[in-house]
Amino acid sequence: MGPYQSAVIRIGFAGTWLFFLLREFPHRHELYGPDGPWSFALAERLIASNGAFSVLMWSDSTVWFEILYAVAVLASVGLLLGWRTRATSVLFMVGVLSLQNRSVFMGDGGDNVIHLMAVYLVLTRCAQVWSLDARRARLRGTASAGAAGPALWAVLGAVLAYGAVTGRFSTGWLVAFAAVWVVCGLWWLVDRHDPEGEGRATLDVLANLLHNAGMLVIMAEVCLIYATAGWYKIQGSRWQDGTALYYPLGLDYFTPWPGLSALLASSGTLVMLLSYGTVAVQVAFPFTVFNRRIKNALLALMMLEHVGIAVLLGLPFFSLAMIAADAVFLPTGFLVWLGARVAWRRRRAEPEPVPVVGPRGPAPQTPAGLKGAGAGAAVE
Repeated sequence: MGPYQSAVIRIGFAGTWLFFLLREFPHRHELYGPDGPWSFALAERLIASNGAFSVLMWSDSTVWFEILYAVAVLASVGLLLGWRTRATSVLFMVGVLSLQNRSVFMGDGGDNVIHLMAVYLVLTRCAQVWSLDARRARLRGTASAGAAGPALWAVLGAVLAYGAVTGRFSTGWLVAFAAVWVVCGLWWLVDRHDPEGEGRATLDVLANLLHNAGMLVIMAEVCLIYATAGWYKIQGSRWQDGTALYYPLGLDYFTPWPGLSALLASSGTLVMLLSYGTVAVQVAFPFTVFNRRIKNALLALMMLEHVGIAVLLGLPFFSLAMIAADAVFLPTGFLVWLGARVAWRRRRAEPEPVPVVGPRGPAPQTPAGLKGAGAGAAVE
């Protein structure tokens, strides 16, 4: 269910977190590291009380922090490209949870969405299309080909064993990571030695069930976010009188373009329409998901709303996270068309092969539709 939607979610959240990590790279020590206002001792006390997960609590050394930050960046790149996605999705989740749980007061609503989706993505088969794994499976017949997979599995197994021996993991997280590690190893063995047998078919069925459950949870989460946001707004007096949008437009922190914000705030009618429209769309969306046309219309409005928030209020990462979450409801036909257009433009950008003139004339050329990864690339 939803291979294209899950791929868009994978690309969207991995890209958002990657851009955030790179944007805040000069400030990483103040945000999540040893120079932050939320000290290691305070974080240790909080995590001991709420049971949150963060491998940054394994050590307070700067070297360990730099290693984890680099792993988080690399895992985001790997998940964005769909490389060894079963492993990189787990590393992506570890990076997100570790950094955010280290300094819990540094995030906003967008960080909360990334936090949740990082966990849900581990459950999905989000690299069936638009990924290096899909390309490798198409060219070699299996996504498990190559030595990178076993090497990555062995390294992660050593880290897991170290954490288990030293008591770094709580019981629940230890069981969860061990289960993922064993299943990934079993999948590689079956995919490598019996790709067409009943064992692989059974694993596919179980993986599809888990994937479908994960996609259902993601869709429910998005509906819950908009429903609660809309109903809480209804209870606010500023949203009731249509003036709520006016106030953030006057705050320096939320005005990257002061002239544009002042122009919008000067129109009371426009402020009222945008305030009421925001509430109406958020409240209505969960009730329209089963009506394709209305759902698509509201989905476009919500994405435009988040683009406006990114530009007017200076919250680009929050908006990117919400747009990525909204993408779970994008129509499959639109995503297939979009993928075909991107593949077509990529093929047009590739240089044409130069004919090799031999004693018997030019060598035959590969048809344009079959260049690169094969004819299936036009669809994917």
